[in-house]
Amino acid sequence: MAIYRHSTELPAAARGAVVAIGNFDGVHRGHQAVIGEIKRLAAGLGAPTAVLTFEPHPRRFFRPEDPPFQLTSFRLKLRLLETLGIDHIFTLSFNRALSQQSAEDFVQEILVRDLGAAHVAVGDNFHFGHKRQGDVAYLRAAGQTHGFGVTVLTRVLSPTAEAYSSTAIRDYLKAGDPNRAASLLGRYWEIEGRVQEGAKLGRTLGFPTANIALGESLEPAYGVYAVRAGIDQGDSTVWHAGVASLGVRPTVETGGPGGQEPLLEVYLFDFDGDLYTQHMRVALVDYLRPEWKFDSLETLKTQMLEDARRARVILAGERWEAGWPAGPFLPALASES
Repeated sequence: MAIYRHSTELPAAARGAVVAIGNFDGVHRGHQAVIGEIKRLAAGLGAPTAVLTFEPHPRRFFRPEDPPFQLTSFRLKLRLLETLGIDHIFTLSFNRALSQQSAEDFVQEILVRDLGAAHVAVGDNFHFGHKRQGDVAYLRAAGQTHGFGVTVLTRVLSPTAEAYSSTAIRDYLKAGDPNRAASLLGRYWEIEGRVQEGAKLGRTLGFPTANIALGESLEPAYGVYAVRAGIDQGDSTVWHAGVASLGVRPTVETGGPGGQEPLLEVYLFDFDGDLYTQHMRVALVDYLRPEWKFDSLETLKTQMLEDARRARVILAGERWEAGWPAGPFLPALASES
């Protein structure tokens, strides 16, 4: 898969593609349906497949004061799209110039001049151009004028008639329901980042943890989770079972004040190794309990033992596979796509 952080002066092999346009945050099962459709169209036209997306997310540009909301980092989004078999990724920098570009210029300069798009696929709520002046009707008319096809896809529904949407996934994660989020994603949702040095309180309690700051990631419900943690080793990722605490570490009377920034603290079962500075991906499998304040370290340790026991039981019975390069996913859900 070739990645371009611009749309100009592209090689001939990257032009003339069937292009899906969107943010693709989460690369959920609705997005996967879009990718499936452009692959079908591309096969019929003998053309390559491409995704045109934007970084940062336009919402981040227009509403920088909003709390973090993204479901996937740029790194993970690329990995997921590559797994789905996309040939080219065009990532445009969403800045003031792009935000003020007219719908007409977007079509003529980017889709026609730069990409030479053979066909374009968008969702039925797609808007583009300055002040959202372009919509699917405008895009269809532009396609007829400039000679590219346009496919408008309606929102894909789950077997229970629920729409696959990034908003619904965020809501489930914030409500402490990673299982429902996974049913829309088709895989477990992940937090990823570099392992950083912590206060080492877990080590003194017999639970050494790998600590990851949330950064720009969405903040799901604070609490304790059964997790699968992936450690990058070259081109592969090795997955381990574990339990993780996510939150601001409330005050423990004998332990002093907790931190203020949310932190993910991951304890890997039956693991002995140095993880500092390594890149880790943590997939939230199940929610065990909310974040609690304890009156002593001994009480905290007793609860951590129970959390680890429950997580082991849940993970031992969980159907999952680590062979998909993008990470652990639910085979039954993936097969429904």
